Amino acid sequence: MNDGVFTHLDESGAAHMVDVGDKEVTRRRAVARSVVAMEPTTAAAIADGDVKKGDVLAVARIAGIQAAKRTADIIPLCHPLLLSKVAVDLTVEHSSVVVKAVVETTGLTGVEMEALHACTAAALTIYDMCKALDRAMVISDVMLIEKSGGRSGDFHRPE
Repeated sequence: MNDGVFTHLDESGAAHMVDVGDKEVTRRRAVARSVVAMEPTTAAAIADGDVKKGDVLAVARIAGIQAAKRTADIIPLCHPLLLSKVAVDLTVEHSSVVVKAVVETTGLTGVEMEALHACTAAALTIYDMCKALDRAMVISDVMLIEKSGGRSGDFHRPE
């Protein structure tokens, strides 16, 4: 932990990008998830491939992967990272789609933001592709499930 210190603020309180140059290069991994709640008929249409805009799961997967790769372009203080793995899995349930993203790198800083960004972009893509069927969809439960590597150690969200 960082003992409550805001590492993205300098001595004067101004936002800045953290200098990670002295950090150790380690294998880093993060897993995040999000949920898109929807009407059961919408979930069925996704599962059956009956959404007019196309294959929702394939497009959402690609959107999540692309988002992970472009996180530093969207989140101002994130470092651009060379990612070694991005996997986005989508599970259609009775009235939701659960998005899970796994991101890995070997580097100086973690990939939590990349995993969270992947889940969020995939969820937004599901919403975009299905909004004609169900405008009441809700994107929720965006969270880090686990992370490993780096100075702060491992994190595993209790189930």
